[in-house]
Parts: sequence; C-alpha cells; structure tokens
Amino acid sequence: MNVSIDAIVSNSDIIKNYKTCRGKAEKLGRIFILKYNQPDAVLFSIKEYERFYMFIEYLEKLNSNDISKIYNNLPKIKAKLLTL
Repeated sequence: MNVSIDAIVSNSDIIKNYKTCRGKAEKLGRIFILKYNQPDAVLFSIKEYERFYMFIEYLEKLNSNDISKIYNNLPKIKAKLLTL
C-alpha cells in the first residue's frame, strides 16, 4: 500500500491538533497515525468508515465458498503496512 505523506501524522500531532487532523481525515478519507515512527492507528472520515462498513456487511452475508473465491482473486501483497 502506498500512502501519501500528507496522510501521515504523528501520535503527538493528533493529540495536540485533533481538529486539524480530523479535517485532514475528512479531506483525504483517512489518515495514518504513527507512534515512535511505526504505524499505530488509522483515523477514518465518517464517509469512508460507512463505505468500509457497507462492504464488511456484504462480506458477512457471503458463504465460505464465495469468500474463498474472492480471496483467491485478490492480488497477493506483502505483509508491509506502509510504504514511506
């Protein structure tokens, strides 16, 4: 996953400037919060959260065969969370 540098904030920045960070999440859909330069959390805008939640609800209604088909068709990615 490639993440824009604009979508990354430090843990201390979110504590000190929550309103600004929340606005950034609203604009970008989500921001990634780093703690000690490591991924710690993600702050989603409500619109982005609702989009993901609808997808999760859809997946929960699928049977295991359907889920296996979807999973097998996903691109294989390495287990690295952020590419900085």
